[in-house]
Amino acid sequence: MSSQNQGIKLIHKPDESGYRLLELPPDLVNLLESETAPVLTLESSDNSAVLRTPDRTYNMRQKNTSNALFLLSPSQSSDSAEQQIAIVSTIQETVELEVVPEHPVRADRLADTGSRGRWHEMFGKGR
Repeated sequence: MSSQNQGIKLIHKPDESGYRLLELPPDLVNLLESETAPVLTLESSDNSAVLRTPDRTYNMRQKNTSNALFLLSPSQSSDSAEQQIAIVSTIQETVELEVVPEHPVRADRLADTGSRGRWHEMFGKGR
């Protein structure tokens, strides 16, 4: 028998933690990596959970994927010095963060800017 390296053994050793992958937008990653990283809070809203920073709010939305991701951990075999990698969890859902707009969106999909009145009367006076 040859003494060639046979590779690293992959074993399935799930734990019961129930992991979720959280997809962070680049601006939030930069904020968290800064020297003065703020405290983030999780809160519930009417129909979902929200993540709050000092200046932004993000809706948390679960997305399912057909391509599963494996969370891996190095492992040592108990009966030998053989190296192994253990699949700790199979992740099929990710959590996506979506910025909540500062101005609420109306049913006609236009942002409510707070202005009132008839724009044609306001701008037509100077003509």
